[in-house]
Amino acid sequence: MNEKVLKSLYDIQLAIAETDSFIEMIPNDFEEYGRHSVIKRAVERNLEIIGEAMHRILLEDPAFPLDNARRIYGLRNQIIHGYDTISDEIIWAILHNHLPKLKAEVSDLINQTP
Repeated sequence: MNEKVLKSLYDIQLAIAETDSFIEMIPNDFEEYGRHSVIKRAVERNLEIIGEAMHRILLEDPAFPLDNARRIYGLRNQIIHGYDTISDEIIWAILHNHLPKLKAEVSDLINQTP
């Protein structure tokens, strides 16, 4: 893996860690998440960063072995360009159903780097 891809993986790892820290600031409660606009915007910004980093990885290596890579980039586009179509429910589901898996995948890839 080249340095650009590795840097993007580190960017994803950092954005996930920041997102985790934001979510830890509130109880694990969907309604509570909905009441914290600053946390919601910070989470969405980190999802944008993750999507952009994924896009940069795919530009370097279109066959890069990360599950849902194109969907992750697509989420970035939806948050930026279709911001009015993103619901708290969608983001909440991503945070709890998809981000932990991505975190593990990215960590494994980084740890495999010599």
